[in-house]
Amino acid sequence: MPDTVTRPRPVLMMPLRRCGSHALRLRLNSNADFYAPYPLHIVDFMPLVDLYGNLENDINYFQMITDVIGLQSGLMVKWPGIVFDPVEIFDAIKDEPRNVHRIVYELLFRIGLSQGASVVMDKSLDSVFYAEDLLELFPEMLFLNVIRDPRAQVSSMNKAIIHDFDTMLNTMTWVKAYKKAQQLTEKYPDKVLTIRYEDFVSHQDVIIHQICDFFEISYSDEMLNIEKSNEASSIANRSALWVSNSSAPIPANVDKFKKTLTMQEIEIIETLSGDIMERFGYEKMTSCNADVSDEAIIDARNKSTTNRYNAWEELRLKDPKDYMLRKYRSDYLEMIKMRLMREKDILLKSA
Repeated sequence: MPDTVTRPRPVLMMPLRRCGSHALRLRLNSNADFYAPYPLHIVDFMPLVDLYGNLENDINYFQMITDVIGLQSGLMVKWPGIVFDPVEIFDAIKDEPRNVHRIVYELLFRIGLSQGASVVMDKSLDSVFYAEDLLELFPEMLFLNVIRDPRAQVSSMNKAIIHDFDTMLNTMTWVKAYKKAQQLTEKYPDKVLTIRYEDFVSHQDVIIHQICDFFEISYSDEMLNIEKSNEASSIANRSALWVSNSSAPIPANVDKFKKTLTMQEIEIIETLSGDIMERFGYEKMTSCNADVSDEAIIDARNKSTTNRYNAWEELRLKDPKDYMLRKYRSDYLEMIKMRLMREKDILLKSA
């Protein structure tokens, strides 16, 4: 692997999925100096990390590298023209700090270089919670902070198989992620560019130009011509969650949440996220007095469990391909967990 002078500059988009992140990624990807593959979302892997034990043990670290490469190879949208060899990756990074983030970014650096990019971005927005760890590894790292009206974002999250299935729970997730991003912004103001998705919808050229300046790459009007993007057309056909990515954003959809959420749900969102809404200029519609007590949260969790089962069943019936690809990922992670726990149990019994 090339040294830090020649490898692409790493960027993380944050802080939470369903913010319009694919729309931004696909437009930026038309710039020859930039590349962001379909995200690995390593946050789903993080609960397994401690099960590997001491990563200074070569076998443990090699096993983690192999499993992360397996996770990458099972992505819904494949990374173009590249296959990773666990032995080669291990040899390249074994003498550097050993952790899962170093593995992930080794893969990202390599796909970035294969695409001729000087900047490579991870669109695994939830990795905002590991930003400090990333900065320790890569002091040159930058962050693209994409803000969206919580009512619109939570409405989108409610329909996504990747989140909870309740407005209150998803709003709590939204608040936690946005607060973490704000802390990072305040601590490293020169490393974070904050944009609002709504501003991108109304002024695509201005916002994309601003991002390019931040990344120190050239801007071109061709980046806005999403209809010419083969990647955008392909991803739009992969999942109902992505159908809008092959066309220009529709300004009228900014307020679509008014039709998809009840006023009770809107009040829950505004009660929990009111201070952040004010910070970013989102006007409230309610008195912000919703019941967000512990009892209400417990009830929300019970409803979400039921709704989760129903959502997976609906996806299985309506879009079997999308269902199978997503299920493969969850099954793969569960397989790793069971194997690691089994191996740990064997070690304990033999001790």
